[in-house]
Amino acid sequence: MAARCVPDTLFGRLALLLAVAVLSSHVLALTLLFEMRPDFKPGFPPRGAPGEQMSFATPIADAGTGLQGQALPEPPPHPGPGSHGGPPPAGILLDIGVRLGALLLAAWVGARWLSDPVRRLAGAARELGHNIHRAPLPETGTLECREATQVFNQMQQHICAQLEQRDQFVAAVSHDLRTPLTRLALRAESLGDEVERQRFAKDIAEMDAMIRATLDYLRGAAEAEPWVPLDMGSLVSSLAHDQQDCGHDVSVEATALQGFPPVRTQASALRRCLNNLLDNAVRYGGGVKVQLELADKTLRVLVRDRGPGIPEGELTKVLQPFYRVESSRNRHTGGVGLGLAAAHDIARQHGGSLLLRNLPHGGLEAELALPVI
Repeated sequence: MAARCVPDTLFGRLALLLAVAVLSSHVLALTLLFEMRPDFKPGFPPRGAPGEQMSFATPIADAGTGLQGQALPEPPPHPGPGSHGGPPPAGILLDIGVRLGALLLAAWVGARWLSDPVRRLAGAARELGHNIHRAPLPETGTLECREATQVFNQMQQHICAQLEQRDQFVAAVSHDLRTPLTRLALRAESLGDEVERQRFAKDIAEMDAMIRATLDYLRGAAEAEPWVPLDMGSLVSSLAHDQQDCGHDVSVEATALQGFPPVRTQASALRRCLNNLLDNAVRYGGGVKVQLELADKTLRVLVRDRGPGIPEGELTKVLQPFYRVESSRNRHTGGVGLGLAAAHDIARQHGGSLLLRNLPHGGLEAELALPVI
């Protein structure tokens, strides 16, 4: 029943709140004023001087005379509203203070009341960046809030539908592109010229790597994976050993393997992120060193190489999809331009960041920062 009396719009609720605040402040101020001045009550004459009593049994002889025909004493002059003979009465100050306090309290309560749906919508928008498949928001609150929530839920449904279509597209492209590549590889094996056979095999392997990198990037941005606590030291050590088995110079500091709290991650995605950073460092920098640091509940993974680095103006551009530094645009060392972009997206999905900086004595450092549990 009470909910039906509350307006359905933000404007109506604010107007109702201000009206209630003004009325309440007036009633409270007048009540306190009467309580502090008992000689001023509506419906009763003012009290006389102490010790004086008026007898209603004695008739009054004349309007201008008192009892026994004596003239009544003149009342003391009452200062008018415009007099400035002293400080303002305490009742006026109390009245002003009560009304001002009531209005300030109403303004604070009203701001919290009206901004709560907006804060809830903002929190849902932040969570949507980490989990696109979260539960829809309940459509409650004022008319404006319900309309905004409805549009927000529709936007989430459209994004999920687009991601599902992209998953289907990725699966179709993966099958359609790799099938002719497999046929080309089989036909290349039947070539009589050994040199031509090696060239064909190299080109086919390069095309397969490009297709795999592109599809992995698209699939990684769309697939849903459960969140689990993960020991970063163990993951870094495992990836470093995989690189060493391939003959690459990758080392991890001994102190970087123990004593760190776990990180809430999507295991496969984070593994792909770190592997991309190591592959990039090995491709361009040769020797790679990995270090872990913990500061302010943030775990930082530092991947340092001994390569030529990246021009300062392109340190952020290389984190964009399909962007490559001009000097690396060759098919042998340039890559596809998706490794760092995928790592950057995965870091943001985990509530972290990926920063690139050139080292003072040469080389590039990639810093992956993730919040710990």
